Amino acid sequence: MSIRVIVADDQEIVRTGLTMILGAQPDIEVVGEAADGRRAVELARRLRPDVCLFDIRMPGLDGIEATRCLAGPTVDDPLAVVVITTFDLDEYVYAALRAGARGFLLKNAGAELLSQAVHAAANGDALIAPSITARLLGTFARSGPASPPAHPIETLTDREEQILATVARGRTNSEIADELHISLSTVKSHIASLMAKLCARNRVEIAMWAYQTNRV
Repeated sequence: MSIRVIVADDQEIVRTGLTMILGAQPDIEVVGEAADGRRAVELARRLRPDVCLFDIRMPGLDGIEATRCLAGPTVDDPLAVVVITTFDLDEYVYAALRAGARGFLLKNAGAELLSQAVHAAANGDALIAPSITARLLGTFARSGPASPPAHPIETLTDREEQILATVARGRTNSEIADELHISLSTVKSHIASLMAKLCARNRVEIAMWAYQTNRV
Protein backbone atom coordinates (compact mmCIF):
# COMPACT_ATOMS: atom_id res chain seq x y z
CA MET A 1 0.00 0.00 0.00
CA SER A 2 1.31 3.46 -0.93
CA ILE A 3 1.56 6.24 1.62
CA ARG A 4 -0.94 8.88 0.51
CA VAL A 5 0.33 12.44 0.93
CA ILE A 6 -0.99 15.95 0.32
CA VAL A 7 1.46 18.82 -0.16
CA ALA A 8 0.69 22.44 0.74
CA ASP A 9 3.01 25.34 -0.12
CA ASP A 10 2.16 28.76 -1.53
CA GLN A 11 5.17 28.73 -3.89
CA GLU A 12 4.31 26.69 -6.96
CA ILE A 13 7.90 25.83 -7.78
CA VAL A 14 8.49 24.50 -4.26
CA ARG A 15 5.19 22.61 -4.25
CA THR A 16 6.03 21.04 -7.60
CA GLY A 17 9.51 20.10 -6.42
CA LEU A 18 8.24 18.44 -3.25
CA THR A 19 5.61 16.57 -5.24
CA MET A 20 8.21 15.32 -7.72
CA ILE A 21 10.57 14.17 -4.96
CA LEU A 22 7.84 12.28 -3.12
CA GLY A 23 6.29 10.95 -6.31
CA ALA A 24 9.63 9.40 -7.26
CA GLN A 25 9.43 7.13 -4.21
CA PRO A 26 7.95 3.72 -5.07
CA ASP A 27 5.66 3.63 -2.02
CA ILE A 28 4.54 7.28 -1.79
CA GLU A 29 1.66 8.81 -3.76
CA VAL A 30 0.86 12.53 -3.73
CA VAL A 31 -2.94 12.66 -3.85
CA GLY A 32 -3.46 16.41 -3.55
CA GLU A 33 -1.80 19.83 -3.62
CA ALA A 34 -2.80 23.16 -2.09
CA ALA A 35 -1.46 26.70 -2.32
CA ASP A 36 -2.88 27.93 0.99
CA GLY A 37 -3.75 26.61 4.42
CA ARG A 38 -7.54 26.69 4.10
CA ARG A 39 -7.47 24.64 0.91
CA ALA A 40 -5.01 22.25 2.56
CA VAL A 41 -7.35 21.65 5.49
CA GLU A 42 -10.31 21.12 3.14
CA LEU A 43 -8.34 18.64 1.05
CA ALA A 44 -7.06 16.77 4.10
CA ARG A 45 -10.51 16.42 5.62
CA ARG A 46 -11.94 15.17 2.35
CA LEU A 47 -9.12 12.87 1.24
CA ARG A 48 -7.88 11.67 4.68
CA PRO A 49 -4.27 11.19 3.51
CA ASP A 50 -1.73 9.22 5.53
CA VAL A 51 0.53 12.28 5.81
CA CYS A 52 0.12 16.03 5.26
CA LEU A 53 3.23 18.00 4.31
CA PHE A 54 2.68 21.69 5.13
CA ASP A 55 4.76 24.81 4.67
CA ILE A 56 4.58 27.20 7.64
CA ARG A 57 4.14 30.49 5.82
CA MET A 58 0.98 30.31 3.71
CA PRO A 59 -1.76 32.87 3.01
CA GLY A 60 -5.19 32.70 4.61
CA LEU A 61 -4.28 30.04 7.15
CA ASP A 62 -0.65 29.33 7.96
CA GLY A 63 0.82 25.86 8.35
CA ILE A 64 0.71 25.93 12.14
CA GLU A 65 -3.00 26.78 12.27
CA ALA A 66 -3.71 24.22 9.54
CA THR A 67 -1.84 21.64 11.62
CA ARG A 68 -3.88 22.54 14.69
CA CYS A 69 -7.11 22.10 12.72
CA LEU A 70 -6.11 18.59 11.65
CA ALA A 71 -3.96 17.30 14.52
CA GLY A 72 -4.52 19.61 17.49
CA PRO A 73 -5.58 18.62 21.04
CA THR A 74 -9.29 18.96 20.25
CA VAL A 75 -9.20 16.78 17.10
CA ASP A 76 -10.83 13.39 17.66
CA ASP A 77 -9.18 11.59 14.74
CA PRO A 78 -5.94 13.50 14.08
CA LEU A 79 -3.98 13.25 10.84
CA ALA A 80 -0.21 12.96 10.61
CA VAL A 81 1.34 16.33 9.70
CA VAL A 82 4.96 17.10 8.81
CA VAL A 83 5.84 20.80 8.73
CA ILE A 84 8.52 22.01 6.35
CA THR A 85 9.98 25.50 6.21
CA THR A 86 12.88 27.65 5.08
CA PHE A 87 13.16 29.24 8.51
CA ASP A 88 15.22 27.58 11.25
CA LEU A 89 13.46 29.38 14.11
CA ASP A 90 12.81 27.76 17.48
CA GLU A 91 9.44 29.47 17.89
CA TYR A 92 8.21 27.97 14.62
CA VAL A 93 9.31 24.49 15.59
CA TYR A 94 7.84 24.75 19.05
CA ALA A 95 4.52 26.10 17.76
CA ALA A 96 4.28 23.42 15.08
CA LEU A 97 4.90 20.55 17.47
CA ARG A 98 2.53 21.95 20.07
CA ALA A 99 -0.07 22.20 17.31
CA GLY A 100 0.28 18.45 16.76
CA ALA A 101 2.88 18.12 13.99
CA ARG A 102 4.64 14.77 13.80
CA GLY A 103 7.74 16.12 12.16
CA PHE A 104 9.62 19.29 11.30
CA LEU A 105 12.05 19.70 8.41
CA LEU A 106 13.93 22.48 6.71
CA LYS A 107 13.49 22.77 2.96
CA ASN A 108 17.19 22.11 2.41
CA ALA A 109 16.91 18.76 4.20
CA GLY A 110 17.18 16.78 0.97
CA ALA A 111 15.12 14.07 -0.68
CA GLU A 112 16.24 11.23 1.60
CA LEU A 113 15.35 13.00 4.84
CA LEU A 114 12.04 14.18 3.37
CA SER A 115 11.15 10.61 2.47
CA GLN A 116 12.20 9.41 5.93
CA ALA A 117 10.01 12.03 7.61
CA VAL A 118 6.97 10.99 5.57
CA HIS A 119 7.55 7.31 6.33
CA ALA A 120 8.09 8.03 10.02
CA ALA A 121 4.90 10.08 10.27
CA ALA A 122 2.90 7.41 8.45
CA ASN A 123 4.21 4.79 10.90
CA GLY A 124 3.37 6.85 13.98
CA ASP A 125 6.96 7.94 14.56
CA ALA A 126 8.29 11.48 14.55
CA LEU A 127 11.26 12.93 12.71
CA ILE A 128 12.70 16.36 13.39
CA ALA A 129 15.59 17.74 11.34
CA PRO A 130 18.75 16.49 13.08
CA SER A 131 20.35 19.94 12.88
CA ILE A 132 17.76 21.37 15.26
CA THR A 133 16.59 18.41 17.37
CA ALA A 134 18.84 18.79 20.42
CA ARG A 135 18.62 22.59 20.50
CA LEU A 136 14.89 22.53 20.00
CA LEU A 137 14.02 20.01 22.68
CA GLY A 138 16.46 21.57 25.11
CA THR A 139 14.60 24.84 24.61
CA PHE A 140 11.35 23.20 25.70
CA ALA A 141 12.74 22.73 29.19
CA ARG A 142 13.83 26.37 29.46
CA SER A 143 11.18 28.34 27.63
CA GLY A 144 8.20 26.03 27.23
CA PRO A 145 4.78 26.55 28.80
CA ALA A 146 4.74 28.29 32.16
CA SER A 147 2.84 25.42 33.80
CA PRO A 148 5.01 22.63 35.22
CA PRO A 149 5.14 19.30 33.35
CA ALA A 150 2.43 16.85 34.34
CA HIS A 151 3.23 14.05 36.76
CA PRO A 152 2.89 10.55 35.31
CA ILE A 153 -0.33 8.74 36.17
CA GLU A 154 1.88 5.84 37.26
CA THR A 155 5.60 5.69 38.01
CA LEU A 156 7.70 4.83 34.99
CA THR A 157 9.54 1.53 35.03
CA ASP A 158 13.30 1.39 34.45
CA ARG A 159 12.73 0.09 30.93
CA GLU A 160 10.23 2.87 30.22
CA GLU A 161 12.82 5.40 31.37
CA GLN A 162 15.25 3.88 28.87
CA ILE A 163 12.68 4.05 26.09
CA LEU A 164 11.84 7.62 27.09
CA ALA A 165 15.47 8.69 26.69
CA THR A 166 15.79 7.10 23.24
CA VAL A 167 12.55 8.69 22.04
CA ALA A 168 13.81 12.06 23.25
CA ARG A 169 16.97 11.58 21.19
CA GLY A 170 14.82 11.16 18.07
CA ARG A 171 15.25 7.40 17.62
CA THR A 172 12.68 5.51 15.56
CA ASN A 173 11.05 2.32 16.85
CA SER A 174 13.40 0.16 14.80
CA GLU A 175 16.47 2.03 16.07
CA ILE A 176 15.26 1.69 19.66
CA ALA A 177 14.73 -2.05 19.20
CA ASP A 178 18.28 -2.46 17.85
CA GLU A 179 19.84 -0.25 20.52
CA LEU A 180 18.12 -1.95 23.47
CA HIS A 181 18.10 -5.46 21.94
CA ILE A 182 14.35 -5.89 22.23
CA SER A 183 11.63 -6.67 19.70
CA LEU A 184 9.77 -4.04 17.70
CA SER A 185 6.48 -5.08 19.28
CA THR A 186 8.00 -4.60 22.75
CA VAL A 187 9.11 -1.09 21.81
CA LYS A 188 5.62 -0.25 20.60
CA SER A 189 4.11 -1.64 23.79
CA HIS A 190 6.41 0.49 25.96
CA ILE A 191 5.71 3.63 23.95
CA ALA A 192 1.96 3.03 24.23
CA SER A 193 2.42 2.68 27.99
CA LEU A 194 4.44 5.92 28.12
CA MET A 195 1.76 7.76 26.18
CA ALA A 196 -0.89 6.53 28.60
CA LYS A 197 1.12 7.36 31.73
CA LEU A 198 2.15 10.81 30.48
CA CYS A 199 -1.20 11.60 28.81
CA ALA A 200 0.80 12.25 25.63
CA ARG A 201 -0.83 12.10 22.20
CA ASN A 202 2.34 11.16 20.33
CA ARG A 203 6.06 10.52 20.70
CA VAL A 204 6.89 14.20 20.17
CA GLU A 205 5.02 15.03 23.38
CA ILE A 206 6.87 12.18 25.09
CA ALA A 207 10.17 13.74 24.00
CA MET A 208 9.06 17.19 25.14
CA TRP A 209 8.15 15.81 28.58
CA ALA A 210 11.57 14.14 28.86
CA TYR A 211 13.33 17.44 28.26
CA GLN A 212 10.99 19.44 30.48
CA THR A 213 11.72 17.05 33.35
CA ASN A 214 15.51 17.13 32.68
CA ARG A 215 15.70 13.44 31.83
CA VAL A 216 17.88 14.12 28.78
